[in-house]
Amino acid sequence: MRFFPILFLFCCVFGYSQNYSKQEKQLFSQTRKLDSLMQNNDSKILELFAKDVSFGHSNGWIQNLDNFKNDFSSKKVVYTEIKQTEVSEIKKFKKSFSIRRKIKVSGLYKNQDFEMTLSLLEIWIKNKSEWKLWSRQSVEIKP
Repeated sequence: MRFFPILFLFCCVFGYSQNYSKQEKQLFSQTRKLDSLMQNNDSKILELFAKDVSFGHSNGWIQNLDNFKNDFSSKKVVYTEIKQTEVSEIKKFKKSFSIRRKIKVSGLYKNQDFEMTLSLLEIWIKNKSEWKLWSRQSVEIKP
């Protein structure tokens, strides 16, 4: 009888551990950096984007890099918190990765408070030795 609890513990600890490749770990580092820079309204965020990046927002708003720069510098949207809650899928195709993840965000949009959970699909491409965000689509998850 003592064997079953030990076996159960072993399966829980080792059976569900995920081993990520070096590239996947680099990508996770980039997503954490993206969330942090966006939350802190740091212009270094622009270094993470491909020149032809595209953003599709949950409200139907679509941005390219120039639109993003203008809106970011004007503080049209200011995030007070961005917290990743889940990574549900990560797939590699040639020199790109797609990642599906969920984040909880709160902040101000045109001086109005907001809080929501978003499901994201991000496409990251390798540019020389760095991963750059090429496309991002968000969808609001209603409670």
